[in-house]
Amino acid sequence: MQTLLFYFAIANLVLVSVVFAACAIGGRSIVKVKDVPLPESDADLPSITLVVAARNEARNIEAGVRSLLALEYPNLELIAVNDRSTDDTGKILDRIATENPRLMVSHLTELPKGWLGKNHALHWGAEHAKGELLLFTDADVVLEPTTVKRAAKYLCDEGLDHLCISPEPTMPNWFLEAFVVAFSVFLSCYARPWKAKDPRSKAHIGIGAFNLLRLNAYHEIGTLQAIAMRPDDDIKLGKLVKLHGKRQEMLAGIGMVHVPWYGSLREVVVGLEKNTFAAVDYRISAALGGTFAILAFNVFPFIALFLADGMARWMYLAVCSLLWLLAYGAAEAVNARRTTAFAFPVVCLVFVYIQWRSMALTLANNGIRWRDTHYSLAELKANRI
Repeated sequence: MQTLLFYFAIANLVLVSVVFAACAIGGRSIVKVKDVPLPESDADLPSITLVVAARNEARNIEAGVRSLLALEYPNLELIAVNDRSTDDTGKILDRIATENPRLMVSHLTELPKGWLGKNHALHWGAEHAKGELLLFTDADVVLEPTTVKRAAKYLCDEGLDHLCISPEPTMPNWFLEAFVVAFSVFLSCYARPWKAKDPRSKAHIGIGAFNLLRLNAYHEIGTLQAIAMRPDDDIKLGKLVKLHGKRQEMLAGIGMVHVPWYGSLREVVVGLEKNTFAAVDYRISAALGGTFAILAFNVFPFIALFLADGMARWMYLAVCSLLWLLAYGAAEAVNARRTTAFAFPVVCLVFVYIQWRSMALTLANNGIRWRDTHYSLAELKANRI
């Protein structure tokens, strides 16, 4: 038993050390939006069409849309697409549009076959865009007034085709902040966002809160129609950009891009059930393998501290320390309370539960149910890129 624990401790320490180094070095290379200087003149800034899709977002949409109307940008077209909402979303949008004619509101009443609702709504807005750049954002996102101006300048200065910004999530309690921290760690390990700007790397990234693209590049990659049935549309949009040889990068949006992610642990569990299984292309082996890796390398070291002795225990202590430091860095990156790092192993267990639940429900229901619409597993699997 002790021999097995010893050799697994070596493997664990090596793997976690490599991941920690990659995340620490890569994370430092990510530019913060707030550090991007404002342009000296607005004359050279390209025109932008901002598209926001909303379905049953009455709780948060007014704050989000008003932040868009307050953006400091000289040539900005705003399109809000109400996707078959059954709450007051449409009424709120119409009221705001009456007060401010800059906001163009469209109400969709039907969903064409072969489309997820949000993807179709964003696609509809993009088809009516007149700007040189296209910005997709979520209905509950609140942007600091100079965010788009800084982002557009950076995209033009760096010659990018796609620029996304990671948001600063706001959560109502300590444990949900801890979940955001762990989620950020997993996303960093999965997507390696700092590598997205490397044309030689297959790494890609997309963020639903802020995806800014050149309109011509958007059409060249096949538009959202190419990922019409992807619930993970944001990151797959980034993959399309990379597959077509376009240049992309992710910036950090601390203090600039805010999103109220979920209001309760139940909302987290239900909200992620649609896309955690999709992230592994609905492969059972990949889902089980990924969650086994989380249990083996992110949870077991904390248990092994009480099982191992001698040098093995010291190695497991080193592993646990690196995991806490990794979570601490993620907490700093998303402006969460640093003490949430200590909940990392517990949150890992919650994440494993969410992945297993997502897989089980998708298989049992032969698809996913998202925003009151059922999408078959066959259709979802067919849209693989």
